[in-house]
Amino acid sequence: MSDAPRPDKVFPVSWDQFHRDTRALTWRLHEAGPFEAIVCITRGGLVPAAIVARELNVRIIETVCIASYHDYKNQGDIKVMKGVGPEITSMRAQGKGVLIIDDLVDTGKTARMVRDILPAAHFATVYAKPMGRPLVDTFITEVSQDTWIYFPWDTALSYAPPIRAGGD
Repeated sequence: MSDAPRPDKVFPVSWDQFHRDTRALTWRLHEAGPFEAIVCITRGGLVPAAIVARELNVRIIETVCIASYHDYKNQGDIKVMKGVGPEITSMRAQGKGVLIIDDLVDTGKTARMVRDILPAAHFATVYAKPMGRPLVDTFITEVSQDTWIYFPWDTALSYAPPIRAGGD
C-alpha cells in the first residue's frame, strides 16, 4: 500500500491562494496586535512571515529552526536546530508583543515546543489541523487531520495531457 495521500485528501495551494490566505491572516492579526517582532518557524513560516511583516510593518524578524519532517510525509523526532535569540525571549515577559508565524499546525508537536520558548507570544498559522489547532491563537483555514497540503514551494508547473488523447 502506498503512503502517498489519496486524491480526495490532498489540498494543493497555489502561490496566489497562499498569498490571499496569508493576507487574510494578516487582517485578523492586525486586530490582535500590535506586534514588536515576528518569530517564524523555518522553513514553512518564512514565506507567510515575510508577507505578514510587510503588511503589519514589523521590522524585527527572527527564526526558530525546527526539523520535524525528515522525509516526505514522515514526522519524526523534533529537533531544534537554532533557537530564538535572547533579544526576543527577553522581550516584555517571555514573548509578549511577539508574533509566531508558521504555514501550518499539524500534530502540534512543533507548536508546543515553540510555545514553551515564548509562552506569552501570539501564535498564528495560515492552515490548521484539528490536533494542533488548540495551540494556535489565529489561523485562516482548517483542514482534516489526514489531509496533506501541497504548498506552492513544494510543487512545480508541468504539462498535463488532455483527458481524451488522440484529438477526436
